Amino acid sequence: MKTIPSTMIDPDDAVMLLIDHQSGLFQLVRDIDQPVLRAHATALAKVARLAKVPTFTTASVPDGPNGPLIPDIHEANPDAVYIPRTGQINAWDNPAWVEAIEKTGRKTLLIAGTLTSVCMAFPTLSALAVGYKVFCIVDASGNWSQMATDLTIARITQAGAHPIDTYAVLAELMATWNRPDAFDFADVMVEHVVPPYRALMESYNKAQKVGKDGPETIMDQQKKA
Repeated sequence: MKTIPSTMIDPDDAVMLLIDHQSGLFQLVRDIDQPVLRAHATALAKVARLAKVPTFTTASVPDGPNGPLIPDIHEANPDAVYIPRTGQINAWDNPAWVEAIEKTGRKTLLIAGTLTSVCMAFPTLSALAVGYKVFCIVDASGNWSQMATDLTIARITQAGAHPIDTYAVLAELMATWNRPDAFDFADVMVEHVVPPYRALMESYNKAQKVGKDGPETIMDQQKKA
């Protein structure tokens, strides 16, 4: 049985928490491009479903200026469970949120939230205080300034959290290319996280074809034109 270091993610012990990825709050984000933030949140939803990681979402006063959750997350992961809250700024202050997490029996939390210094940081600090291992996905969380993000990373790290990026989460949940759905993970990588990886895949596929069929002749190329 493979031993997973305590500083890495065990997919069988993980819960994905996507907090307050709301259209209104996105308009405050200045430390990451909004399309990138949206793509990374969507990627996490997709990867969590592929890896069979329970996923919970929530929103802060979605009927007010913070706006609704972006639809991409639940479209990408229909198994994700939305848990409403009743005004709490810190999602961990919502008993229904904590209860849903506890019911999974898992102790590793993968947290992304907008805004980073509040919606991601506050639940992180609360979860650490009661014994959870927490990975904070910084590039799937948006903040009102880069300075605020830098301060938040220092704060959560000192408290014991592990800052991480979306690509690393994808790779740790995937764990191996020797799995039947490996290219489903690769599709998420290419579409939402590392688009240049498509060129790598294309060059690999071409090399495989040349190895099997031999190089194209000029006549072959003319037929395609």
